[in-house]
Amino acid sequence: MATLDEVARRAGVTAATVSNVLRERGRVGEATRARVLEAVEALGYRPHLAARALAEGRAPTVALMVSSIANPFYPEFALAVERAVRRNGQFLIVCNTNEDPLQGRAYLDQIAGTISEGILVTNANLHLPDLLDVAARGVPVVLCLWERPEAPPDGLPCVAIDFREAGRIATRHLLELGHERIGVIVGGSASGVQAARYDGFVDVMREAGLDASIVAAEPDSIDGGVRAAGRLLDAHPRLTALVATNDLPAIGALHAAADRGRRVPDDLSIVGITDIHLASDTRPTLTTVAIPTAEAAGLAVELLNALRDAGERSSAASRVRIASLPKLMVRGTTGRAPGGSATRSI
Repeated sequence: MATLDEVARRAGVTAATVSNVLRERGRVGEATRARVLEAVEALGYRPHLAARALAEGRAPTVALMVSSIANPFYPEFALAVERAVRRNGQFLIVCNTNEDPLQGRAYLDQIAGTISEGILVTNANLHLPDLLDVAARGVPVVLCLWERPEAPPDGLPCVAIDFREAGRIATRHLLELGHERIGVIVGGSASGVQAARYDGFVDVMREAGLDASIVAAEPDSIDGGVRAAGRLLDAHPRLTALVATNDLPAIGALHAAADRGRRVPDDLSIVGITDIHLASDTRPTLTTVAIPTAEAAGLAVELLNALRDAGERSSAASRVRIASLPKLMVRGTTGRAPGGSATRSI
């Protein structure tokens, strides 16, 4: 494998000039830049990330911790993060904890401050004290997709999205279509990671004087949605609508409705939250509340780099960046309540 010095000799420049060209830093003339890039191509040079980290005192990589790479949302979010870090000349490492806090802790011990100069954490089932311990060692840590902007995590910066409002938006949409008998499927548990979305559902139902107690919780998956929706539809056959706190359970609800001969949206309306790509591929296409995934990814990377650059002078440990509000995406799974045309305004 070619070395930086070999590239420099071929181009007739110093190793520092080659580094500046590759990092797009400093002032390098166009003719010199062209010679360097020609030498890089001819020799097949590739930067050695470990050597670069030693030379610069930091790694050119950012780690993203996710709970399950099998959940289609996380590859979509990882792609948005990857685009953001590449704009800074960095590389992304995706660490899948598989919803195991011990596996997550092992990742933290192995990558923090070594092969990664900062860590972005989604809902990865990691314990807050473990993250605070890493941050105390001088490694920037940012929580992404925090679900309660009004209650930021103690001691760590975060990018927050108002998921409670997402639950409200989904529920208001159904009320405006005349639905009153509405159930909710919670991915995980009613007091778990997606609790804010469930709280938004409860807020709107109670404001409208309607029953907010028709709830089923199952793991955040299509199969979980099938089971939860099946229980609700069997126990409450007069339900005309379901809110799911994530898109995967909402898609599962579509299957459960089909199994029972319930036509969507004629007999039953369904709304999800998130707007993963798969939501546009269901039949009928899924009405959902879209969260600003790309914006949140960009804000998280921006905040992480601000922490890194500020170092010990940083006072950003309590900073919260709030992404734009979620947005309703009306598609094919919602329609007017059967037998009625009245709408409510909440």
